[in-house]
Amino acid sequence: MCLILFAWKKHAHFDLILAANRDEFYKRPTLKAHVWTAHPELIAGKDLTAGGTWMGITKSGKFAALTNYRDPANIDENAPSRGDLTKKYLTKDISPQAYLEEIKSVKIPYNGFNLLVGDNDSLWYYSNLNHKIVSLSPGLYGLSNALLNDPWPKVVTGKQKLNQIVRQGQITPKELITLVQDQSIAPDQELPSTGIPLDWERALSAMFISTENYGTRCSTALLKKGKHITFTEKTHTHLGQKEELVEFIL
Repeated sequence: MCLILFAWKKHAHFDLILAANRDEFYKRPTLKAHVWTAHPELIAGKDLTAGGTWMGITKSGKFAALTNYRDPANIDENAPSRGDLTKKYLTKDISPQAYLEEIKSVKIPYNGFNLLVGDNDSLWYYSNLNHKIVSLSPGLYGLSNALLNDPWPKVVTGKQKLNQIVRQGQITPKELITLVQDQSIAPDQELPSTGIPLDWERALSAMFISTENYGTRCSTALLKKGKHITFTEKTHTHLGQKEELVEFIL
């Protein structure tokens, strides 16, 4: 994922409320969210190049999501796929804290990442940029391609809009997906400086990205209360092709 907006234990009816976008090159082959044949507890999309996933949920209530850390000067093209980080947690019998401690101690040379992992009782965050394992307290959070809650324009705006939704009594997947469809470009003076050309900083500042070769491939809404889960994914295809919507209610 490249934008994850979420509220943890901030609502009377849901422990986790989440709206997210996955941004990727259009040519990278992908399967939409589905029940994995080899792991029938797992619902997630699948990256067909490396075999991992960017976000998933299990029928028992485990959750994981990932964003890359944007640092083009320090990318190793031969590094292992970061999508394995989510896949391994979701398919192992291990607690969120123990898994992150394992990731931190093993020190596999992944490129920069942010990782969220949780279960029915807790939600945790770890980045290999600062090597801090954090148990998240109740609150509103935003994560893009920097560290958690770093104030990139789309993170700040997204959190404000999500807060408005969270204050409502009823919440629908549709309004969460609509939230992350915003294509507004941030003013130049508010853009981060991440080592990419200015025209790319502008294009990537939108919540929903659309360029010739790269953009938002899917949007996800998650409403979770223990094992009661609604996981909705809207896939976006390039050049005006048909969008698809899949929903799993557990």
